[in-house]
Amino acid sequence: MLLVGIDLGTSSIKVSIVEADSQSILATASYPETEADIISVQPGWAEQSPDLWWEHVQQAILKCHATKAYDPEAIGAIGVAYQMHGLVLIDKDQQVLRNSIIWCDSRAVAIGENAFQQIGPDRSLAHLLNSPGNFTASKLAWVKANEPAIYEKIDQVLLPGDFIAMKMTGETTTTASALSEGVFWDFKENQLSGDVMKIYGFNRHHIPELRPLFSSHGQLKPAVADRLQLKAGIPVTYKAGDQPNNALSLNVLDPGEVATTAGTSGVIYGVSDVLSYDPQSRINSFAHVNYSEELRRIGVLLCINGTGIFNRWIKTLAGAELSYAALNELAAGVAIGANGLRALPFGNGAERMLNNRIIGGHIQQLDFNIHTAAHMVRAVQEGIACSFRYGLDIMRENGIQPSVVRAGKANLFLSEVFTKAFATLNQVSVEFYEGDGSFGAAIGAGIGARYYATAQEAGSRRKPIGVMEPDNQETYEYIYQDWKTLLDQRLASQHS
Repeated sequence: MLLVGIDLGTSSIKVSIVEADSQSILATASYPETEADIISVQPGWAEQSPDLWWEHVQQAILKCHATKAYDPEAIGAIGVAYQMHGLVLIDKDQQVLRNSIIWCDSRAVAIGENAFQQIGPDRSLAHLLNSPGNFTASKLAWVKANEPAIYEKIDQVLLPGDFIAMKMTGETTTTASALSEGVFWDFKENQLSGDVMKIYGFNRHHIPELRPLFSSHGQLKPAVADRLQLKAGIPVTYKAGDQPNNALSLNVLDPGEVATTAGTSGVIYGVSDVLSYDPQSRINSFAHVNYSEELRRIGVLLCINGTGIFNRWIKTLAGAELSYAALNELAAGVAIGANGLRALPFGNGAERMLNNRIIGGHIQQLDFNIHTAAHMVRAVQEGIACSFRYGLDIMRENGIQPSVVRAGKANLFLSEVFTKAFATLNQVSVEFYEGDGSFGAAIGAGIGARYYATAQEAGSRRKPIGVMEPDNQETYEYIYQDWKTLLDQRLASQHS
């Protein structure tokens, strides 16, 4: 049995074909070839076209087929992972009404804060485990207030993965995990939040049918199957946000286990068995992939918007012709600490761990007589690692105390400079695993199709391929304290 995993990322779509029994990747492809654009018509806004996502999904699947590495007739299930918190609106004909307002868009921050106060901070945190913030529900409220003509045409409100599954099957469904990441879910009542629906004046009919996460979310339509050179009727058996999905791919399912990613954004994601929340909502709690009313598995997520996107930005400045491997070599050629140069990676919208502040990205303590492009690259990667330390300290305040963190060997974790700084600053061992978001989506499809009896059974076959241990703690601690002083000064100057 073969499984298709689709990972709808911000930069590209990635698809993998996985053999279910061995969990080996037979083919993988990304589309487009260059990183996809984010539409930003005003500072703090971020949008993408759902129809373009769908076109890219189809192209990535066809690229996998072109490898001739497998028989498409053997594909038995499809899974979808997707960028979290995005808003997709469709009409009664399943046509997109506007561009998706994506995860790093900040326009709804004030709307979410107002709802937080109206619901009441204590009640909101106890029932939603979050402030409404600038999550999907608040983005929808922005459309309702600012684009009433579009709002009136809404038939269904979808998350990005719901949209891709709908394009494949013609069905619209949702899950408790999806509703929780949009901050529509009441954990105390274990149902759609009456508080959110009432405060924002939403129509319950706009919310798709609720189904278990690991279950059928529809079957591949004949016309789509023909276009994708697949059999009609293949079920979509899994949909999950990229961070819960990444945790699944790393076998992070039980309390105390922690996963991390460092793609466009950076995330630390731990699993808890209590309905916990941060009083300041600097970190967020969502229903994990294996959450149920009987088995409370909460994904505790810390997100840093400006990680890989900052690394991409410095790559453009340091030399667009450089590969990322060459960029990492450039950084490694400079001593730890980048000769005093420091970088704050906060130039991608409001940062939740900074209390939804927008402070911008900064490179500080620059000396024209000393610092080179290589220093800047190293400072950026060390600055990103410092931001992870800042975030993990917040998670430790909230009961997540990892000694080991699991990661895919991808993106910034391909850089030894970044990885060593991450491990040492956080005083954790970093275990590496093969596979990525598209692999996790494929494994999720296998669980949903009942090829694997449980998520634990699927994950038990995963073994680490390497580890990075902490080193040079005193040196990195000095760098962090210097970095944190600069951040505190920036926060204080903006606040005054």
